[in-house]
Amino acid sequence: MGISDEELLERYPWGAFDHDSKAQWKGYLDHKLLVNRCQECGHWINPPRPMCPKCWSERVEATEVSGLGHVQWFTLLHQGAPSGAPLPFPVVTVELEEQPNLRIDSTIVDCDPADIACDMKVELTWVDQNGTPVPAFRPAGRKDRLRDV
Repeated sequence: MGISDEELLERYPWGAFDHDSKAQWKGYLDHKLLVNRCQECGHWINPPRPMCPKCWSERVEATEVSGLGHVQWFTLLHQGAPSGAPLPFPVVTVELEEQPNLRIDSTIVDCDPADIACDMKVELTWVDQNGTPVPAFRPAGRKDRLRDV
């Protein structure tokens, strides 16, 4: 990933990242959802940490995930949503198929908020937020497109 830490800060000034998560944020620029994975035991680690909580190895590396999963839980925001986002704004926790309890918080697009349900199968897509790509999810099987949120 050829982008410097300073450029990353310029692209995502609102992002909450640190040394352990910056590879994930850099992956967003290439439309890749990266999650830290232990190179010793294969355990996926999210949120990112410098050490595997399962085997204590420090050999962790940001690795691309499939982006497939299901809605673990969700809520609908009627205020406090990103600027310009339609209300209610869905906030979801998606459990990724790579490993039980491997979860990512995001939003769902291309879906009526009334149709969102726990255990709903979803797939990764990308939305444009303030001129930069961020991961989002949509019901599985939808045609890919980039949206503004």
